[in-house]
Amino acid sequence: MTVADDSPLQQLPTTRRAILNLAKRHGPVDAADVARELGLTPAAVRQQLARLEEDGLLARRDEGAGAARRGRPRHLYELTDAAEALFPKRYGDLTTELLGYLGGPGGSKVDELFEQRRRRRVAGALPKTAHLPFDDQVAALTRILDEDGYLAEAERLSDGSWRITEHNCAILTVAHGFSQACTSELAFIRDALPGATVRRVAHLMDGAHVCAYVVSPPAS
Repeated sequence: MTVADDSPLQQLPTTRRAILNLAKRHGPVDAADVARELGLTPAAVRQQLARLEEDGLLARRDEGAGAARRGRPRHLYELTDAAEALFPKRYGDLTTELLGYLGGPGGSKVDELFEQRRRRRVAGALPKTAHLPFDDQVAALTRILDEDGYLAEAERLSDGSWRITEHNCAILTVAHGFSQACTSELAFIRDALPGATVRRVAHLMDGAHVCAYVVSPPAS
C-alpha cells in the first residue's frame, strides 16, 4: 500500500506505523507476532502496543486460556475505527465516478440526488434549530456542520450577524467536479436557519482556503 508522505499515518513514529501496517495486513496480532515480524524485543513491542491502545488506535481483546491453550490469556490487538481512518480512502473518487455515470455535472439525475441529500440534511437539522433564538440556531447549525466533518466554527460580528467558517470540505473531491455540491451546501444552511439571510463570503472553489458564510438575523 502506497501512502502519501504527508498523510496522518506517515506522521506517526516508524515503529508505531509499522505495527499498524502489520495489523492492517494480517488482522489481530499479539506481541509475539509483532516482535517476530519487526525484529524487536517483546518488551519493546508491549510498550508500543500499550501506547497505541492509549491513543485509541488499537483495541485489545483477550483470547482466553482453555483446554486447547494453557497459561495466561493471549492479548490480541486490532485496528480501531480511528486507526482505519488513517489509511487512504478513495470514497470521493468513487462517488465522482458513480455520479459521472448518471450524466455528469449537467445531468438531471445528479441534480435530483443532491436535492435529496439537501432535504435529508434539512429534515435532520430543523428539529435542532427551528425552535431556538437566532444566536442559538447558529450555534446548533455550527455543531451540525462540525459533526459532519467540516471543522466549522462561528464568530459573532459587530453588527449582530455571524460568520460561519468551514475549515474543511468533507466532500472536496466531489465538489471539484460537481458544482451542485456547493449549491446544495448553501441551500442547506439557508433552510436550516429559517428567516435568516445567508451569504457565502469565501469559497474554496474560488481559491479561498475556507468556505465561509455571513448569517444575518431575520428582520424583526
